[in-house]
Amino acid sequence: MKVNGQHFRTIWLKPDDETVVQLIDQRFLPHRFVIEDVRTVEQMATAIREMHVRGAGLIGASAGYGMYLAAIEATARSTTVGIDEQLARAAAQLKATRPTAVNLSWAVERQLGNVAKGKNAKEKVGLALRTARSIADEDAEHCRMIGQHGLELIRQLARKKAGKFAMANPSGGGPINVLTHCNAGWLAFVDYGSATAPIYAAHDSGLPVHVWVAETRPRNQGSKLTAWELGEHGVPHTIIADSAAGHLMQRGTVDLVIVGTDRTTSTGDVANKIGTYLKALAAKDNNVPFYVALPSSSFDWNLRDGLKDIPIEERSADEVKQADGWFEGQQVEVRVAPERSPAANYGFDVTPGHLVTGLITERGVCEANEKSIRALFPEQAL
Repeated sequence: MKVNGQHFRTIWLKPDDETVVQLIDQRFLPHRFVIEDVRTVEQMATAIREMHVRGAGLIGASAGYGMYLAAIEATARSTTVGIDEQLARAAAQLKATRPTAVNLSWAVERQLGNVAKGKNAKEKVGLALRTARSIADEDAEHCRMIGQHGLELIRQLARKKAGKFAMANPSGGGPINVLTHCNAGWLAFVDYGSATAPIYAAHDSGLPVHVWVAETRPRNQGSKLTAWELGEHGVPHTIIADSAAGHLMQRGTVDLVIVGTDRTTSTGDVANKIGTYLKALAAKDNNVPFYVALPSSSFDWNLRDGLKDIPIEERSADEVKQADGWFEGQQVEVRVAPERSPAANYGFDVTPGHLVTGLITERGVCEANEKSIRALFPEQAL
C-alpha cells in the first residue's frame, strides 16, 4: 500500500543494515507516521506485546523476524548455552506476547523447524533470514489472492444490486456498502490486508465501494487505522460507533460485512476482535452476508470448538478506562471512566461458524464448516 504516494510494507529489513528490522509503529497513527528500528528479540517481543505491531499476519511476520534477530544474538554471545537452546527460549518469549493470534506460534514453529537444519551458526542465521522473508512474502501474496477472490464476491453483489434497482435507477444501485470491524487491513498484515484486500481490489478495478468503518473500542483500530489507510488509498468511507452497525443493517445500508480473524478452527469458528460476534448476529438477523477473510496461516487445524478451546486475551483495564488522541500537536491520554471503577478488557470474541456466510482464503471461498474447509485444503485432511 502507499503512504503519501510511497509504497510501504508494514515490516522490512533496513536497507543499509540487514541486522535491523524496521516497522511502522502503529501506536502513533493516524496522527504521526513513525518507523521503529528493532535490533533484538526482546525489542520485538515488546513491539508485539505493546501493539507497536498488531494484526494476525503482521504478528506472524514480526515473530518470524524476531526469531531471525534471536539467531543473530545467539551466534554473537560467548556462552556455553547452545544456539538451538537460546532460540527455544526466544521462541517461548515471543509466543507469550499475544496468546490468541495463531500466526504467532505458527511462524515461530516454522522458524524453529527450519533453523534446526543448519549445521553451524552461519547456516542457522541464513536459514532464519530466508524463513523470515518467506513468511512475509507469502503473507503479502496470500492477501493479494484474498483480494482477487473477494473481488468476485463484490462484483456479484454489484450486479445483483444494479439489477434490483434498475427500474428505479437506470444508472445502477449505487456503491457496494461494506461494513468492517477492527483493522484487518494492510496494517494488520505485511501488505494488502485480509478483510480490506477485496475492497482495495474492487476500488482499483473501478467498482464503486463505500466502507462503514466501525470504531472498534477500546483501542479504536477501526477509526484510527482502517480509516487512515482507506483514506491514503482514496477509498470512500465513513466512521461509525460500534453500536451503530445493527441500525445500518436494519435500514438496508450494508450490503455485506467482511472481517478478519486471529484464529479460526478447522470447523469454522472465528476468533476476532471483541464485538465481531455482535455484528455477526445483526448480519444474520438482517440477511446481510457475513464473510471472514483470512490466509491459511490463521487456521488452527488442531482446534474444533472455538468457544471452548480458543484462548481469549485479557488486556489492561486502562485501555477501557482511558482514551488517547491528538491535542495541540501532541498525543495525549485522558481518563474517561471513574478512577475507582473496575473494568474488564477482553480482547477477542468467538463467532460460531453457523453465523459465517463464507471464508475468503488465498485458495478461494469456502463455507465455514469442516468439510468445506478441508476440501479447500486437502493436505489438512484428517
